[in-house]
Amino acid sequence: MALGKRKPVQQPLFVSTAALNVRAHPFYEAVNRVLDAHHFDAFVEELCGKFYDDGTRGGRPGLAPGVYFRCLLVGYFEGIDSERGIDWRCNDSLSLKAFLGVACDTPAPDHSTISRTRRLIDLETHAEVFRFLLKVLANHGLVDGRTVGVDSTTLEANAAMRSIVRRDTGEGYQQFLERLAKESGIETPTREDLAKLDRKRRNKASNDDWQSPGDGDAKIAKMKDGTTHLAHKAEHAVDLGEGGHGAILAVNLCDAAAGDTATLVDTVVAATENLAAVAEDDRVADKISGDYLSEAVLDKGYHSKQSLLDLEEMDVRSYASEPGRGRQSWDGQADAKAAVYANRRRVRGERGKRLLRSRGEKLERSFAHCYETGGMRRLFLRGRENAAKRALLNAAAFNVGLMMRLSYGLKKPRGLTAAAAAACALVFAMVEWARAAHAVRVAARAIGSIRWFARFILQPSSSPSAA
Repeated sequence: MALGKRKPVQQPLFVSTAALNVRAHPFYEAVNRVLDAHHFDAFVEELCGKFYDDGTRGGRPGLAPGVYFRCLLVGYFEGIDSERGIDWRCNDSLSLKAFLGVACDTPAPDHSTISRTRRLIDLETHAEVFRFLLKVLANHGLVDGRTVGVDSTTLEANAAMRSIVRRDTGEGYQQFLERLAKESGIETPTREDLAKLDRKRRNKASNDDWQSPGDGDAKIAKMKDGTTHLAHKAEHAVDLGEGGHGAILAVNLCDAAAGDTATLVDTVVAATENLAAVAEDDRVADKISGDYLSEAVLDKGYHSKQSLLDLEEMDVRSYASEPGRGRQSWDGQADAKAAVYANRRRVRGERGKRLLRSRGEKLERSFAHCYETGGMRRLFLRGRENAAKRALLNAAAFNVGLMMRLSYGLKKPRGLTAAAAAACALVFAMVEWARAAHAVRVAARAIGSIRWFARFILQPSSSPSAA
C-alpha cells in the first residue's frame, strides 16, 4: 500500500444537508423530547415576551428565549465556564446546533448575543425557569421535599485581590502601604520595608476597609483550599427526603462575608416558595406531599440559638450538628434551651445520624457537579445578580441531568469520557500494584538469601568436632 500524504483541502461550494450526516446526540435528543413534551419553548417565550420589543425599531435580531436557556444548559453539561466558551462549543458541534434548534448552515448564538440576552432578562425570570424545570422533575416522581439539607460553598469572583482599593480614600494596596511607611518615618520605602510593615498589621484584608472597584458585590473570603480571594457564597437547599434523589430545590447566591446562620432563613424560604409553586401545579399535585419542608438537615456552621429558634417558628424540625461549646448559660432563654436540647436529642437518634450522612453525600455531590465539573468554581461574570442567573440555570441543568439518569438511564455527555478516564486510571493502578508486588517478591527473596548466608557461612559451627 502506497504512503498517503496530507493534501490541502478545497471545500465544496455547495453541499446538501443530507451529505453532512448530522447525528443528534442521544442525551440532548432525549432532553429536547422532554422539554417539548412540557411545552418549554412556549412557556419561556410567554414569560420573556416583556423583555423584547415588537421589532419595529430595528437593530440586532433577538435571541429566542428557548435557545438562550438551552445555551446555559449546554454550559453545565459540557463543563464550560464562560459564555465565550459556550459560543465556541455550540458553533463547533452540529449535534449541539440541533439541540439549540439552529440550522446546520446558520451560526449558533455568539457570546455577545448570549451576554446581552442575559442582561436583558431579569433574575426573577431565571428563577421561574428554574421552578418550571423543577416541576418537570416532580412530574417524574423525583421530588419529595419533606426533608431538606442546606449547605454553602464559595465561588471565586471575576476580580483580583491586587485590584482592591480602600473604601475611604480609594487608594490601592501598594499606595496605602507606601503612605503608612512615610507616616512611620521611612522616606523612600523599599519592597522589603513594605513587606515588613505589612506583616505587623492586623486585619489587613478586612471587607470593612477594602472593596473591588470592578465588582462591588464580591467580598474577601477564604476559599475551600485555604487561599484568600474575592468571592461569592452559593448556598444550596437539596432534597434529602425518603422519596427524593438529591434534587436542588433552591440556590441562594449571597454575600461571601455573611455567616451561614445569617443566610439560612433566606435559603429555606426560597426552597419553601419553590416547593409551594410545584405543589400548586395540577400536573404534579398528586406527586408531592402537602407537608413539604418539615425538616432541615444542617452542619455545625448553621448551629446557633437564633437559627434553631427561627426554624422552630417556621415549623421546621432541625437536625443540625452541634459544635463543642461546653456548658452554656440559659438565664432567660427557656425557648432557646428547649430548641437546642430538642435538636440535640434528634441528632443523636438513629434517624438523625442517617440524615446527617445523607447530607454529606448529596449536598457535596451537588456542589461538585454544579461548580467543579459544571465550570462555575471560577466565575467569569461580574455582579452577584449576573452570577446568580448562571448559578440558577446550572442548578436547573443538574436537576435535568438527574432526571435523565434516573428516569431514562442516560448519563451526561461527558459521562463516557469520565468513565473511560476512570478505567484508564484503574488499569494504571493495577500495573503499578503488579510492579510493587513484584518488587516485594524480589526483596523477600533477597532477604531470604542474606539470612541463609548469615546462618551457614558467617556464624561459627556448633558441631562437637569443632569443640
